[in-house]
Amino acid sequence: MQLTYDPTCNIAYIRLRKKTAKVTTKVISDELNIDIGPDGKIYGIELLNASEQLDTPRLKNLIIENTASGQRVELPLAV
Repeated sequence: MQLTYDPTCNIAYIRLRKKTAKVTTKVISDELNIDIGPDGKIYGIELLNASEQLDTPRLKNLIIENTASGQRVELPLAV
């Protein structure tokens, strides 16, 4: 999984798996798109107007948690 953020366009993208096939982008709302492969799996999630959706002025850390194993990693976000 990879999270990228483009501050120029204010877009965040969460890549769940590498695109090995052509994906179809489903527009969920004005601020949310989902890339779905022909196998029905979600390949990525795009957040438009990301700073508002992620509330980045107050967001200090990214927390990654594996609920199956209980592992948790907290990473500071660059300001």
